[in-house]
Amino acid sequence: MWPVTSSARTAARVPPWPSGRAGLPFLPMTRAEVDGLGWEVPDVVFVTGDAYVDHPAFAMAVLGRGLEAAGFRVAILAQPDWRDAGPFRALGRPRLFFAVSAGNMDSMLNHYTANRRPRSDDAYSPGGRAGLRPDRATNVYCQRCREAYPGVPVIAGGVEASLRRLAHYDYWSDTVRPSILVSSKADLVGFGMGESTILEVARRLAAGEPLAGLRDLRGVAYLLGEREALPPFPASMRSTGTPGDDTVEIPSCEQVRSDPRAFAVATRHHALESSPFNARRLVQPHGRRRVVQNPPDLPLTRDEMDAVYDRPYARRPHPAYGEPIPAMSMMATSLTLMRGCFGGCTFCSITHHQGRTVQSRSQASVLREVQAIAGTPGFKGVVSDLGGPTANMYEMRCTRPEVEAVCRRPSCVHPRICKLLGTDHGPLRRLMKAVREHPRVRRAHVASGVRMDLASRDPLYVEDLARHHVGGHLKVAPEHASDSTLRVMKKPGVEDFRAFDREFRAASRRAGKPQYLVPYFIASHPGAGLEEAIELALFLKRNGYRPRQVQDFIPAPMDVAACMYHTGLDPMTLRPVKVVRALRDRQAQRALMQFFLPENYLVVRRALLEAGRGDLIGEGCEALIPARPPREAVDSRRGRAAADFGRMVHEVARVGQGGATAARRDASVGPAPPRIPPGRTVGYRPGRRGARAQGGQGRSLRS
Repeated sequence: MWPVTSSARTAARVPPWPSGRAGLPFLPMTRAEVDGLGWEVPDVVFVTGDAYVDHPAFAMAVLGRGLEAAGFRVAILAQPDWRDAGPFRALGRPRLFFAVSAGNMDSMLNHYTANRRPRSDDAYSPGGRAGLRPDRATNVYCQRCREAYPGVPVIAGGVEASLRRLAHYDYWSDTVRPSILVSSKADLVGFGMGESTILEVARRLAAGEPLAGLRDLRGVAYLLGEREALPPFPASMRSTGTPGDDTVEIPSCEQVRSDPRAFAVATRHHALESSPFNARRLVQPHGRRRVVQNPPDLPLTRDEMDAVYDRPYARRPHPAYGEPIPAMSMMATSLTLMRGCFGGCTFCSITHHQGRTVQSRSQASVLREVQAIAGTPGFKGVVSDLGGPTANMYEMRCTRPEVEAVCRRPSCVHPRICKLLGTDHGPLRRLMKAVREHPRVRRAHVASGVRMDLASRDPLYVEDLARHHVGGHLKVAPEHASDSTLRVMKKPGVEDFRAFDREFRAASRRAGKPQYLVPYFIASHPGAGLEEAIELALFLKRNGYRPRQVQDFIPAPMDVAACMYHTGLDPMTLRPVKVVRALRDRQAQRALMQFFLPENYLVVRRALLEAGRGDLIGEGCEALIPARPPREAVDSRRGRAAADFGRMVHEVARVGQGGATAARRDASVGPAPPRIPPGRTVGYRPGRRGARAQGGQGRSLRS
């Protein structure tokens, strides 16, 4: 395993739960709970955009319980009203710091779809209600913490902060935004999973160290002032190379905003400096200041991973909630066996947050959690998922530590599986067997996340999977059928999917079970134009797949694929990549993946004719759609046209006539427009107070 190297003052990076000590039933969420514990003030107030669920799948519980294990007093401020600073004073002034996170997801991804439309629900909120956290929640929460208690350190972390720690492309505003350190004004960003980082921050602040003294920690990013000198590179972080070759300055925020090539170069540096064993420090100028990113934290050892999951979690939402938390119902009976992924897929953010080194728990720790799940009310003997970011990378790592210490390869499995990668599924098969044979377990499913190119190397794993761990169907993610697109994604070729499909079906027949795969594909990923989308549609037709769920590509901040989408360049080669940005083209790719739906007929027909593939329209065996549109397609077009017409009706209030004439609109189109006061002109957007000329009549009047 990896050496535990951190500050010499630290007894343990992730302490085990103290023997014989009882944990709190829940960490306090209200001032009354804080007072009931006899605390004058908490040491740390954890501000989060998620509802508080005391379960190891939720960050506030993992980090809060870790601090509790080390003797710190932690209170949870979950989904506070952000419209003023009052709610941020509710738990009192924290003795050490505010720890701020947007939650388990980036808040913009949580709020908006791939087409930038607001989502109607939020799986991490009570009752699934949307709107309980702000857009760009980390920024807002940090600023409110500053207002509530000036002078208290503010430490940002979590997925949102990790993915925005340098200048990054923001899909929702279609702009390059500065580091979240600039926009949030946080004192420090802890990127990655954060267990050892937040504990070290707490210990050192408690010992009286200034904030500037924390800049030698792994896994942190900070903002240097205009007159501050770059501190020497900490010797404890130097693992390879020589002094002087430990810091890389990447293109500035201003350069990456104005020059796509500079943005691609910065992305390449970030991708290559991601290994905790050899990453160098990155420096990115932001105007007259500089953002500094230290190397990632070292992976957790097996004992440290066990300590994270062995804490006395309540495994349910805080009793203050009267409604269920949808995400909890998904995670209540699932088991996380590992974290991290060495796949290096360009559209995936796991490497930026969990790291590319797989860290696994012991079998004993997993079985202890099985026992804990079995003791929860309502458990019916079914473990819903055995896995992690990937279902079958348990205990896989480089077999040559001396090579791993210097390797900068972004993926261990692309373009081919590295010969030094240990791909033995034996430890995983033994763990799966132990879980399914637990006396309280009837079934233990593997629901998704199987890396097919690795699984095909072990027929016994596929056999166990089909015989014992699949309940009718298994979700897999080939992502596309075009080899050129898959190369851009850094995914294995479609033949790997075909081979695994054959093996799984054969194993299912031997087990006497009618089971099948449910493949997931991504529409509009960089590298996929109209030709590639048609190639995927033909693959689906020839193989009898009719996907009911389609994933639209969303460029997540700092992902390699997001760089491709924004710049049109592959950052690793600086060569051009096909990119689809227009909504019309994105809709065409999505429709082609579901060519069999009548309501998609007209969009698919238009796309095929534009691509010169009219041969795929007709009655032949290769045809994707028939020559004549089905009735449902015509009805669907009429319905959309009626809705669009209703939305485009302009309502004009004539000056001096005491208001607007109400237009009659069908109730299905939407609510009636708001009453317009006298003297207001309504132009392009109903209700807008703007000075828009109306047919040469001059400016609208303002009251």
